[in-house]
Amino acid sequence: MAAIAAQPYDYPLPTTPTVALILIDMQRDFLEPGGFGDALGNDVARLQAIVPTVKRLLEAFRQQSLPIFQTTESHRPDLADCPPSKLLRGNASLKIGDPGPMGRILIEGEPGNAIIAELAPLPGETVITKPGKGAFYNTNLEFLLKTHDITHLILGGVTTEVCVQTTMREANDRGYECLLVEDATESYFPDFKQATLEMVRAQGGIVGWTATTDQVIAGLQAMAV
Repeated sequence: MAAIAAQPYDYPLPTTPTVALILIDMQRDFLEPGGFGDALGNDVARLQAIVPTVKRLLEAFRQQSLPIFQTTESHRPDLADCPPSKLLRGNASLKIGDPGPMGRILIEGEPGNAIIAELAPLPGETVITKPGKGAFYNTNLEFLLKTHDITHLILGGVTTEVCVQTTMREANDRGYECLLVEDATESYFPDFKQATLEMVRAQGGIVGWTATTDQVIAGLQAMAV
């Protein structure tokens, strides 16, 4: 059986292609100036720095024709799917639904809600629009994973401690074997990212595994032999 060198121990890969990539929220609103991340006072350059690495990971899955799912955090134009507890939280200069330099913040179909051009999905690749932090809440992700007989999930994206970690924990509770790619995820806060990596792989991998992009690609190549 192929495996990915990982922490806390090697991540076993299935003999059949039942592994999928999930990239969380690599969208303009979080990675570019003028978006929601910027409005919250964050340094978006930290997130932009991982784009070349995420692209390498994405291309590795494409080369092996493995399933790819990307997500965007998106709300309906009427905000009916955005609870007041989320809409009113914080003290940002722009709130969800407000008009900004890239259109209304976190609204489905607006320019800022699009996945960045470098990682734009190809035909046949699935984009999940999610109204919450986790990719399973109020979406059809679990149905699609079951339809494709997916058992193993490789995760990357932003931000590590919020939407990525929430999705990984949701997947763990549903029985998926999850690996978080260390250099294909990022946070506005370095300490938060490091803490998340340590939490998910603690206690023998209580939530899952972590590994680098190079390690993941090497494991996928071995699986294909």
